[in-house]
Amino acid sequence: MRVIPAERIDATFDRVELVETLRAAFCAPAETPTRHHHTIPRKDGDATLLLMPAFDGETEAGFGHVGVKIVSVFPGNAARGAATVQGVYLLFSGETGAPLALIDGPRLTLWRTAAASALAADYLARPDASHLVMIGAGAVAAHLVEAHAASRPIERVSIWSRRPEQAEALAARLTQPRLVVKPVDDLEAAVAEADIVSAATLSKVPLVRGALLRPGTHVDLVGGFTPSMREADDDAMRRARVYVDTFDGALAEAGDIVGPIASGVLTREAIMGDLFSLARGESEGRRNAEEITLFKSVGTALEDLAAAAHLWRRIG
Repeated sequence: MRVIPAERIDATFDRVELVETLRAAFCAPAETPTRHHHTIPRKDGDATLLLMPAFDGETEAGFGHVGVKIVSVFPGNAARGAATVQGVYLLFSGETGAPLALIDGPRLTLWRTAAASALAADYLARPDASHLVMIGAGAVAAHLVEAHAASRPIERVSIWSRRPEQAEALAARLTQPRLVVKPVDDLEAAVAEADIVSAATLSKVPLVRGALLRPGTHVDLVGGFTPSMREADDDAMRRARVYVDTFDGALAEAGDIVGPIASGVLTREAIMGDLFSLARGESEGRRNAEEITLFKSVGTALEDLAAAAHLWRRIG
């Protein structure tokens, strides 16, 4: 069994190639059993253990893979100077069940999360989208910027963060000859000029105001993963054609979906599709250059499996 660290993942993956890998995965048969969620009582705050399994079956090309991501969330780690979220991905052979690779879980998650957003944007963003507003400057923000820029003709990126120094640091790191990246202080002004608004925060107060969205904008909501988190307000949900990565995950965990449904702002029937139906051509994506679209992702074990299997094929 091989151990694959974060650095090897970065050196192996290609943004566009990974988007196509996920597109194929959402078209293929696979199983993603309900994830296991276990609370670990601790004096400094309860910790959480998550197990996210997935497996695909035999195809004409041969046997697939079996995998599980194991993630620990220890809130007390922040005081120790350690990462709150840690984990690994274990990939098995779908033919023999033998373990193949132990993969850095956080880095695999960052790559596949950004690829899923870029895949959704392929169906929902305008083909000529050139201005990306990135809300949040955490670990996934850099990956989202790079994934969108690799898939769309992005020329300008505006980064906003509650911590301006983080936005400045990320902008300096991402700026390149064909991509102008700048930190911004005025979030509302930036959103009003955006072609794509991507949000990756843990906010419980909406940051994306629907009233500010101009016609043709695509909204990409990545950060919220509990019913109490909101990144976009009710106006955004009313004005947009709404899509999700998976119905099961979004309807159970995403505050941007759960909240508006509970209040009557949004209905289950008004959600136009998920990545399965978009990739399979069963749902219509963007219909014209004027409509506002919104994609909410919470992640799925299928994306982890597809990314891990793709990595293994490249270096196994």
